[in-house]
Amino acid sequence: MSINMVISEKTIDSVVTHQFDSANDALNIHKSVEISGFGKFYFNQKKALIQYNKLLAIKQAYEDVLSDEGITATKRNAVELKLQIIQSSIKTLKPKIDEPGTNN
Repeated sequence: MSINMVISEKTIDSVVTHQFDSANDALNIHKSVEISGFGKFYFNQKKALIQYNKLLAIKQAYEDVLSDEGITATKRNAVELKLQIIQSSIKTLKPKIDEPGTNN
């Protein structure tokens, strides 16, 4: 594409990346986003609620592991890292699940 249009690959990459980043941001704000030529993408509330509940259960399990005093330092570091990832995912999903007008 860059050869046919005489545009650098870097420029094309920047434009495409920007478009998909913008679509992702729009999906975080709204329930759907339409990308011309690709289709319409929807946020699935039911799947998100199921995933949210699973993440909460995993978070609790990791916290239980961390509360054990017999855990090694290596395992503690690994579990803390996993817990941070889970908490980040929960933080991302929670606003979409708690929106007014949803069935919780």
